[in-house]
Amino acid sequence: MGIHQDTLAQFTIDSLPDLDVVVLGALELFAEAELPKLNFSHMKKPLVLGSGNAYLTAQIVFSEQSALFADESSYYSVLEKEAGIDGAVVFSASGSKHAIEMVADLQAKGLEVHLVTNTLNAPASEAVSVDCVHVFPKNREPYTYNTSTYLSPILGKTGENAEEITAFILEEVSPKLLRNFGDYSAYAILIPSHFEHARSMLRTKFDELFGPQITGRVFTDEEVKHAKTVVPSGDELFISFGVENEYYGLPKNRLQVSLPKNVDYGAFIAISYFVVGKIQAAHPPYFKQSIEQYVQTASKIFGQDLKAIVE
Repeated sequence: MGIHQDTLAQFTIDSLPDLDVVVLGALELFAEAELPKLNFSHMKKPLVLGSGNAYLTAQIVFSEQSALFADESSYYSVLEKEAGIDGAVVFSASGSKHAIEMVADLQAKGLEVHLVTNTLNAPASEAVSVDCVHVFPKNREPYTYNTSTYLSPILGKTGENAEEITAFILEEVSPKLLRNFGDYSAYAILIPSHFEHARSMLRTKFDELFGPQITGRVFTDEEVKHAKTVVPSGDELFISFGVENEYYGLPKNRLQVSLPKNVDYGAFIAISYFVVGKIQAAHPPYFKQSIEQYVQTASKIFGQDLKAIVE
């Protein structure tokens, strides 16, 4: 077990780790664990479902296969409107919450249903054939972090080397993060257009970790050209991942983060999440102060006993 995995195995509600620690722990896990290979090529028109970042993970995994995508709000209308759907794949780290209802509705339509999850004996798996449940490894993490959970199927698809990603983060990224992230109340993240699915994943991370306390805007290098920077701010730091920034933000408020050659989604998400973790560490512990109250409310909403620490 690596040093960061050891931290993840032992933390308590009073010592929740920041996201950068969780990223390094996930990469330590993937350097050792064997990741299942997903193959749904027998489906010609699958419906692929997920909630939140699971939805985006599904899009990354299915990026080379024709598929219909839906989330917990849209899947039923897609089922009703689209003809020829010949199977379904539900992505859910916990295999609970909305996944239970989605699996039941898909089964009722007589579809071949697969569940991609990180939880053995997940509630949603009870209605799914054993050979259609695909369980990926995960670490113990704070609720909503979902780093090892979503990185595992992504790395399973891309085949990127976890140890090489770790080395790049420690040698090429971390030493160059010289700014005091605590000096800024807003961040604009610029990413290459071909990593468009990571755009919403990063936005979600800002929502989860900072809520309204810290502004996090995320644009592709093409999207940012369209009136996203009309109003400047001396408190907004522009962080560009693998793209040049000669125009956006005040010149003194620009930070360039390099990416490895032949970078794919696994390395990109790990590197960008690592940087977000450093931003988290530089600010008051908004997430850590609020997550217990949040899961109490979420437990009532979903009718399940959700915990601030996901084992």
